[in-house]
Amino acid sequence: MAVIRNIPAVIRIYHDLKYLKDYKHDMDAYRASGQIEKEREVIRQANISWGGNLIKVFRVDLTVIGKENLPKEGPVVYVSNHQGYADIPIWCNVLDTMQFGFVAKNNLSMVPTYGRWIDRIRSVIIERDEPREALKAIARGIDLINQGFSLLIFPEGHRARGPVIREFKKGSLKLATKPGVPIVPLSIEGSYHIYEETGVFRKDQAVKVMIHPPIETKGLDRKQEKALNDEVYQIIKEGHDKLLEL
Repeated sequence: MAVIRNIPAVIRIYHDLKYLKDYKHDMDAYRASGQIEKEREVIRQANISWGGNLIKVFRVDLTVIGKENLPKEGPVVYVSNHQGYADIPIWCNVLDTMQFGFVAKNNLSMVPTYGRWIDRIRSVIIERDEPREALKAIARGIDLINQGFSLLIFPEGHRARGPVIREFKKGSLKLATKPGVPIVPLSIEGSYHIYEETGVFRKDQAVKVMIHPPIETKGLDRKQEKALNDEVYQIIKEGHDKLLEL
């Protein structure tokens, strides 16, 4: 059974969360004292450590294109297609110049230990089937961005579980357009091989990612803002198509 075969991998994933305890004290202390710059730096280090360790554990054959497009200063909103659970640790390791949290579905926040980590790195929990709650979550995200925190959103809303990109949810990019911060489009291909393709965690899988140049959102008029969703979608899709050819 898949459940039994996944037990060793799940145990290892939870085991690796203990390394985040090395950052917990400083993260909580800086958050409590309002030292935002120091908090962001500790979150950045924790993300890189956790993501990098899981990449090693699962021996992911990772190819990164466009690393020079990573912004050195924030805040920004990263926007990525979403193929599988592995997207999260992969981006944690690859996007290493700044802190970022996730716009995550509420079921992730309920996972023991992992849910607390998601909150600690300044993520936003969203209930996608509750429009009013979703709007409140977007407002919380904008507040975090105005404080200087960056976020990563998967605007498809669900894992594609394969080499396709679904339509983006309307309003997803308001996280960037409302506060007027840059969007950094991201393309990922192959992460679904690690789990979603078979329902069993697998090692030695090839994953390719592409980081696109930032898109400024400050000063957009209504027409430009309306067209932004399609523009970002096309950039990510074209990048994904190129990754498929590699």
